Amino acid sequence: MIIVNGVVLTENSAEKRLVKVIDNDFIQITGARTNNLKNISVKIPKNKLTVITGVSGAGKSSLAFDTIFAEGQRKFIEALSFNNRQAFDQLPKPDVDSIKGLSPAISLSQNNTNRNPNSTVATMSEIHNYIRLLFARIGKDKNGNKTILEPKHFSFNSPYGICEYCKGKGTILEIEPELLLNRRLSLMDGAVLPWREEKSQYYTKLIEKVSLDFNIDLHKPLENLDENFIQKLLYGISEKKFKITYKNYQGKTRTRSVSFEGVVKDISNMYSETPSESKRENLKKYMLEKNCSNCNGFKLRKDSLEVLVFGLNIGEITRQSVGDALVFFNQQFLEKLNEAEKQVGSLIVDEIIKRLYFLKESGLSYLTLDRSVVTLSGGEIQRLRLASQISSDMSGVLYVLDEPSIGLHERDNKRLIQLLRRLVDGGNTVVVVEHDAEIIMASDYLVDIGPKPGIDGGEILAMGTPNEVRYNKNSLTGQYLSGKKTIEVPRNRRKLRDKVTIYNCKENNLKGIDVNFPLGIFTAVTGVSGSGKSTLVNEILYKALSDKNKENSKVGLSPYSRIEGTEKVKRVVRVTQTPIGRTPRSTPSTYIGVFDDIRELFEQVSKANKKPFKKSDFSFNVEGGRCEECKGEGYIKFDMGFISDLYVKCPQCKGKRYKEDILQLKFRGKSIADVLEMSSEESLKFFEGEVKIVRKLKALVDVGLGYIKLGQPSTTLSGGEAQRVKLASYLYQQDSGNDVFIFDEPTTGLHFDDIKRLISIFDKIVNKGNTVIVIEHNLDLIKCADYIIDLGPEGGSAGGNIVAEGTPEDIVKIKESLTGICLHTYVNFRPNI
Repeated sequence: MIIVNGVVLTENSAEKRLVKVIDNDFIQITGARTNNLKNISVKIPKNKLTVITGVSGAGKSSLAFDTIFAEGQRKFIEALSFNNRQAFDQLPKPDVDSIKGLSPAISLSQNNTNRNPNSTVATMSEIHNYIRLLFARIGKDKNGNKTILEPKHFSFNSPYGICEYCKGKGTILEIEPELLLNRRLSLMDGAVLPWREEKSQYYTKLIEKVSLDFNIDLHKPLENLDENFIQKLLYGISEKKFKITYKNYQGKTRTRSVSFEGVVKDISNMYSETPSESKRENLKKYMLEKNCSNCNGFKLRKDSLEVLVFGLNIGEITRQSVGDALVFFNQQFLEKLNEAEKQVGSLIVDEIIKRLYFLKESGLSYLTLDRSVVTLSGGEIQRLRLASQISSDMSGVLYVLDEPSIGLHERDNKRLIQLLRRLVDGGNTVVVVEHDAEIIMASDYLVDIGPKPGIDGGEILAMGTPNEVRYNKNSLTGQYLSGKKTIEVPRNRRKLRDKVTIYNCKENNLKGIDVNFPLGIFTAVTGVSGSGKSTLVNEILYKALSDKNKENSKVGLSPYSRIEGTEKVKRVVRVTQTPIGRTPRSTPSTYIGVFDDIRELFEQVSKANKKPFKKSDFSFNVEGGRCEECKGEGYIKFDMGFISDLYVKCPQCKGKRYKEDILQLKFRGKSIADVLEMSSEESLKFFEGEVKIVRKLKALVDVGLGYIKLGQPSTTLSGGEAQRVKLASYLYQQDSGNDVFIFDEPTTGLHFDDIKRLISIFDKIVNKGNTVIVIEHNLDLIKCADYIIDLGPEGGSAGGNIVAEGTPEDIVKIKESLTGICLHTYVNFRPNI
């Protein structure tokens, strides 16, 4: 033990950073009961990096976000003046006795609430503001003179800079002729796809007249007709008119003399003239998004794009990746400026370089600066926000992060840890909900919550330095960190037999690669962030398997040359982390269909008791049996002005959601409201013998969601929980095999123990004759795969190649594979060699 200035240190690197134990140096939480927390009290050291961990559903987010962050933000807002408070939404007070020592709190979550497609990596990081300022100060117009334009003229969000043709979108929708036709069909069989959706006879009679005029056989497939006629079909015949008699959609006979304008113009007119938004959305399937020809996709007006800095306009600079832009501004940029330009440009360039550097260190060097924020993953969004916060040089702030390692390759973990350290060294307190072992061990303080999910969780199992928790016998996390518990490597790998092969994949950064996807086994697609994994799996494989039976499968427009082996695939299922419901009325039980079965059961109870209630009366979403005072919500919301809104139990139903006569009906002593308050694990035991119900509930329990209440609003589920609810909805179905299941980072939000359970589920799926393909960075999951496809070697333009493929034992032997290198040195990988 070493004592320096009253600070107790040990030889462990993490423990050296732990401060002396004085109450003023801690955030003190007393009596926290938010959600499933069991009246816990916790001390979190200030100006240190604290990790909160535990199994999924144990209460980590309840402590970090719903208690600590919520109270920090609430206190900050309520300390503002009355006028300033009007600009903020009010947070409810968390269920906690007291929290002392809080600082203003900032949450860096994975939620991407920004749905503005004009918000980009450059605008969100504020790099775009500095680049606009740079162009206004040192940019040259087309005559080589200093520009007179101002920063607002270089903004695609400003009326002074926006391209008037595409309205600042950079793209326009254009009809793609090949999407309008199914060349395998004849005209009589509906080869013109959008026209056969019309109820009127107009288009049928028009095609008959046109075909007769050209002596065309209406019963021949388009692929066997003269191409000259196909072009006239698409683009029209201007030189003559056709007289047709037809019945309109109202069944009335009409006669008209019309010119034939062609399918393309007809659909274009229909799209621009229809008042129906749903009709317009339906027509978009015949269109493609293409670069605006007026601004070349740069979103700006022409005079703004004519201003150059070292031969590049602002659009060409922001089209670069973070890494390339860093090189552009770093390589003697200032040296190329004259003295006058240096005086106004040096500070601007310094700010640009600083922000680019932190984006690079966040593992985002592959992102282009003009990349729309809407297209980013949760992990990318969070790291973008993290880099922006570090660039702002704030201090005295409490930062709360949710698994910042998501989407990050193992190779980049150390850089992420350095960024978190930089926040701490800047005088901030950082609290991270995390499961990654390397980040856990790099923390100053560790809080382990458990022991189980839901009502069986919410307790503090261990607190202290990572080494102290590592050897705490009460800590499940500690047992995995110490190696007492491990996720075992499979003794045998399944052998590759059948496969789907996609040739010449060229989408985004993919370099024309040929890829074999094995069928009937468990495959992991790996590689650093931005290497092309999502493009390959989600944009090419999934769409190719989904579109194989579609009539307008974008013939000639596919991002690959051909695909083989699809006849061996019955169905493709992509299990994403998108929400399973948009409103609180959607619940896990409604999503997987078990609530329908439960309501049917209560209808039978009603009949047995000679009551008049139907199945619909047991729904809280429609009129009938629900309480109309609260519309089945169970609570009433009161707007309290500029303090937090007040939610109180409905005085009519006492929070039960239903009318009293519905609540009187009981199955095995429980009302429908009581059932909704049960966890899936409790209800599994309760409904024993009810086969349909039990089969669906068991699926929820099997995917690790035994703690979730049947009536829990879907809007409260995390992305990982939503993904597992979707997985459960497939698991209970009868499975005949030959399905392909695709998962994108399924370990998100999962503890070591949860990952072990997930691997077991994947094994069950594969053992039924199905295929599992995952995009993943987690080494514990990767080491258990039968086959790995590793992309890289880097992200962005330096990626898009297959670096290695084969079993994990094969991958670790390939020096060019960053995944292989990380797997080789991973302490818990003991290969079968």
